[in-house]
Order: sequence, then C-alpha cells, then structure tokens
Amino acid sequence: MCTRTRDDDKRHRPELADIFRRYGEDYRRNHPMPASHHKIMHDIMACRTAQLGGHLEQCDSCGFERPAYNSCRNRHCPKCQALANAEWVEARRADLLPVGYFHDVFTLPHELNPIILTNKMLMYSMLFKAVSGTLLEFGKDPKHRLGGKIGIIAVLHTWDQTLGDHIHLHCLIPAGALGPDASKWIHASPKFLFPIKALSRAFRATLIRHLKKAFKKGEIIFPGNTVRFGTKRGFSRLIDALWKKDWVVYSKKPLPRPEDVLDYLGRYVHRVAISNDRIIDIENDTVSFWYKKRCKDKRPLKKKMRLKAAEFIRRYLLHALPEDFVRIRYFGLLANRDKKECLRKCRILLGASAEIPKAIQKGIKEYMLALTGGDISQCPRCKKGTMVTVREIPRPSLIRYPHKPKIFDSS
Repeated sequence: MCTRTRDDDKRHRPELADIFRRYGEDYRRNHPMPASHHKIMHDIMACRTAQLGGHLEQCDSCGFERPAYNSCRNRHCPKCQALANAEWVEARRADLLPVGYFHDVFTLPHELNPIILTNKMLMYSMLFKAVSGTLLEFGKDPKHRLGGKIGIIAVLHTWDQTLGDHIHLHCLIPAGALGPDASKWIHASPKFLFPIKALSRAFRATLIRHLKKAFKKGEIIFPGNTVRFGTKRGFSRLIDALWKKDWVVYSKKPLPRPEDVLDYLGRYVHRVAISNDRIIDIENDTVSFWYKKRCKDKRPLKKKMRLKAAEFIRRYLLHALPEDFVRIRYFGLLANRDKKECLRKCRILLGASAEIPKAIQKGIKEYMLALTGGDISQCPRCKKGTMVTVREIPRPSLIRYPHKPKIFDSS
C-alpha cells in the first residue's frame, strides 16, 4: 500500500478542485446557484478520483501497481481541456488552407456585462451573429478588396486575467476569399484584412440593431441591478451610451504558415477561465494566483493577485456557459453545411491537392506523449516495464450532496 509523505505534500500544487473541496461547502450554503453550477463544482472535484471509477494498472516487469481514475469531461474543468484541445486541433488539420491566417478579436463594452450575465444564451448567440454577419458582409463587399466568401472560426471567451467578466470573440480567418462563382481565389492584403475603424463601427451598429430587436420582442430579462434598463427610457439611455463608446476590434498580423495556425489555435480553443498552473496557494480563506498585466510597451508583466475564496469561486462561476451552448462556431467557407466542397475548390485554386488531408487518428497515449513529452504507459518505478490494465475500478452507484443545495433557474 502506498502512503503520502511530507515531501509528496510539499510537491502537491493546489488546484481548482482543492479550492472547491475546501471552500465549496460554505459557498453553496451562502450563495444560491443554478443546478448547472452545482454540477460543474461536483465534476471538477470528482475528476480523476475514485468517485468516477477507473482501472488498476500493473507493471508487467516489476509488478508496481497504481489506480488510474476517469476524467469528468466537463468543459469547465482545467484538467480535461488539454486532451480535448489536442483532439480538436488534430481534427482541424484537414481544414487548413495554404495561406496566411488573420486573428481578429471582437470585444463587447463592459456597460453590457450586467445584461449579458443575466441573458447569457441570448447575448452570447447575439455576439456570434453580429460578428459573423459583419465579417461576411465585409468579405462580400468589393470596396474592402475581397468581394467573395471568407471563412471564420470563432471562439467565445468571457474572462480577463483576473477572472473578471470580459466578453470577447476570437476569430481566425484565412487571408483571402473564394470569388464569385468559385472561379478564383482573391488574396487579402498581407498587412490587414479589413480596415479596423470601419469594421468596429459596423460591428457596433450590427449588435445594437440585434439588441434593439430583442428588446422590442421582450426577449431580454432585467433582474437585479439591470432593472433600470428594463424601461423604454432606461434602455434608450443604454443604447445612447453604446453609440457614444468606441467599440474594440483588435487585429493581429497574419500567421504566414498553415502549420503555425495549428499551434496558435491551441492557445485559444479549449481554454477555461483559469488553469491549475496559475494557482499559487490557498490558505486563510484566500486564493493566490498569477495573472499577466500589459505594460505600456505592450509586454506582459506577471503579477500576483489574492482573492477571498468566496470571491474567487464567484468569479470562476461567472464564466459557466449555458448548457448545450456551442462556444466554437464556423461560418462562410468553414460552415459545416458545404465546408468540404468549398475547401476542395479553394485548394484547387491555390494550387494545392484537391484531396483534403485526413486527420490522423491517435490514441490517448500518443496525444499525451505529444503534450507532455512522457510515455504514460511506462512504469514510473522501474522505467522499463509497461503499465497494463489488470482490473476495472467500478464507479460508486450513488453520489450524494452533503446537503440539499439551494437551486434557482438562471440563464
């Protein structure tokens, strides 16, 4: 039987699950939560523990044994995202075109945050609709150089480095467009895709139009501190304030090589609000973690933040997505409906093979080797043998909450 030592405890880095285990009970008692938030906290605490079952592995050389427990697969769990990200990136390899790729970021003004947080499904969907519509219209318009059909991969992020609400959409866009009648590929400027000021103004106008339409239909709710926006006068004042504010669209220079795009994609696609490696310690009802702050010279400066445990949990759960909400979406050339045919035509026009490369099917062992550089099947004790499954570890049939949770309905 293996037991933990003091040295093992010193090496144990605090994780999000540890924060939930230590302070989650008090948080549940004092903060009514929707059922989905209880599930997120439970899954993260149960991830890779005996609660989810697993299997017992044994070295075929020295006989060393260890349990290997199952992952929770919750998309808010920091432990489960590395593998999901690697699988997704590998699947996207077939979609790459032999051109540069632009990265544009569309950010909603913080004046909208209270309304967004009480209307997540509606407002997040509205953001996707406004951004994709604006970009596709700019792509079609010949005065913006292209005059064709562009492709978009859009990924929703809702946080900043300090876990505050910062709602923005990352868009990766091939540097060009499929011309009318699919007769030619129109290359974008090597310096920029579309003029940023014009794009920002069009994005603002499009989203405000959708916002006014949703208000007129009565689709937006205004509880709590948003009640002042629920009247015609209050909503009109909000709209006036949004028109006066400059909306932020940020565009990076294009990535020149398709292989660079895959590495770049991996940084954004399956991120969660905070990763375990940013958590420093948890003590005295306080959580400490690293964050990056941009300096005047635009270089990130690594700084330390301390938050009360309850405030840390509150901020983390701000970024829980509505159930069944799709946070990665594809538009234009990359829309699932006619993606294969569009990509085939683009590849031919760009002088590449018409045959779309197939994603390489890998197992967990191969993915983990690529991610960590280590062979998870190698015996950690003798370094010679291979760990082999000898029996299953069943999952407990019933999971009980320590108390009846306070639950309310929320978007």
